[in-house]
Amino acid sequence: MPDEDHPERPSVLWRGASTLTTTVVGAFARTFLFTFCKLEIHGLEAFIDLLESRWDVNGRQRGLITVSNHLSVLDDPLIWGPLPFKFFRSPDNLRWSMGSYDICFNQTKIESAFFTFGQLLPTHRSRHSPFGGLFQPTVTQAIRLLSEGPFPKPYNYHATPESPVPRKSFSKPDLADPFSSGNLTYTTNGYDVFPAPSAYLNRRHAWVHIFPEGKVHQMPDLNMRYFKWGIARLILESEPCPDVVPLWFEGMEQVMDEERGSPRFLPRIGKRVSITYGDALDVDKVFGDLRERWKRLYNKEIKRLGESRKLDMGVLNDELKYGKEAVDLRTECTMRVRKEVLKLRIARGRSDEDPKWSLVETYALEGKKEEGKMDDGSIVKDM
Repeated sequence: MPDEDHPERPSVLWRGASTLTTTVVGAFARTFLFTFCKLEIHGLEAFIDLLESRWDVNGRQRGLITVSNHLSVLDDPLIWGPLPFKFFRSPDNLRWSMGSYDICFNQTKIESAFFTFGQLLPTHRSRHSPFGGLFQPTVTQAIRLLSEGPFPKPYNYHATPESPVPRKSFSKPDLADPFSSGNLTYTTNGYDVFPAPSAYLNRRHAWVHIFPEGKVHQMPDLNMRYFKWGIARLILESEPCPDVVPLWFEGMEQVMDEERGSPRFLPRIGKRVSITYGDALDVDKVFGDLRERWKRLYNKEIKRLGESRKLDMGVLNDELKYGKEAVDLRTECTMRVRKEVLKLRIARGRSDEDPKWSLVETYALEGKKEEGKMDDGSIVKDM
């Protein structure tokens, strides 16, 4: 039952601002796709059926992960434009995603509020911040969003040699929700304060979308970059295992070509856009063996630590972070996810790829630049 420590939902002010934001953004996405693009859609009906089955928050049995390639700065929200408009008016039934901290949350308070109300989670990138990486607090938030929840208790912050000691601890009660009297926020670096979505009952078993490439990647043949391991943490650690739906789209690289001229901020019209929503994977078949191995590893480590040091959901010790078996599990899980997205790429008439494109070592060929036209001919946007 809802109480002060387990509130059912955020305040009226918060819900109203979030609904306004997602409605406006959804209206833009739908209008642009259906009015100014040559749109081709595949698999939408089955995807909508899945979302409809999750409409009653109390009836949800598991979270939902969607995962896709990443072609432009407007992929999200445009890939959701074909959804019925009612989803944009109901943030409880709309996706959460991850937004770059330095781009979306570190400019102005207005921008930060816009992306927060739009259900983006502030994510540090290791290239730009000592607080980035696979084990940052926002990844923990995503795991908790996908799980049973709610999780109103903040988790402890552990400083590392690369990260300065923060002024605040994740466990202190001075991180108060600005919209309520509860302790319902978290910090990504010990200094900032963000509302913690996983603290609310109506966010359990939520929908989280991931761009595992981590960057916009534009190539003539639409090869994908290697996938980063964050997606593996969401699949292996969330409870129970979320549904996983792969997506594949084409044409966004023409709508927002990274080599476009002035005015750069305007999307290009008249482009052919194709969006394919895959079927929900049989997660027991695709990931079941990996999750069993993860559980055995996790339980073994918990037994070694003792009950008094039991880890909170989404929080790991060094062995579960960096141990060989844990690393191997994340590597295999990430490769399996990539293969499922690749199947949709092939279904759309693209040739199978050279296996080397799935390897991080391949991207040494890009050169040392962070973004722009790379040595291998690709165009990368670091976001």
